Amino acid sequence: MTPEQTNPHPIDPDSDLTGKVLIAMPEMTDPRFAHSVVLVCAHGNDGAMGIVLNKPMEQMRFAKLLEMLGIETGGAVPDLPVRIGGPVEPVRGFLLHPATGAEHEGTMAVGSGLELTTTRDMLVELAEGRGPERAILALGYAGWGPGQLDSEIRANGWLTAEMDHDHAFGDPGEVWLRALQSLGVDPLLLSGAAGRA
Repeated sequence: MTPEQTNPHPIDPDSDLTGKVLIAMPEMTDPRFAHSVVLVCAHGNDGAMGIVLNKPMEQMRFAKLLEMLGIETGGAVPDLPVRIGGPVEPVRGFLLHPATGAEHEGTMAVGSGLELTTTRDMLVELAEGRGPERAILALGYAGWGPGQLDSEIRANGWLTAEMDHDHAFGDPGEVWLRALQSLGVDPLLLSGAAGRA
């Protein structure tokens, strides 16, 4: 599923994870997802896509990215974090921010009062001091084919939880542990026999 798709074939509403977070189980060995928290932005019969919320991109800040994209600022630039959003299309940018209430081309609602924007226009607005006050920029995204995410959850690769804005905008070094604690889970006591919480 690509970010432009918005669940053309929705799954059972009780199984739809759009707007929820995935919390990697401690046994997750894939280094791209170990100790990660992923916001599910779209989930349907065609697959799922999400943004990893807590993998900082070292040595990259918003100002540097604007410079690389040739976007002129003309003043102070917000110090937005840049995250590794996932292994798919790692040079493609996604801006995650609270819903603005305005319609923007290239913006989709992802549940939990959040939106995902893929256009350059929003970056320009932020560079000019306009736009949402809280935002993170992610490069790349996580994608799953039909049934793949559901299979990974059944195999105890992920816990699911309600989205909390602190998952997106909090200190990325604390997000995984706090997400587990929000479920009342102690990672030291977790075994591979968990599942949905």
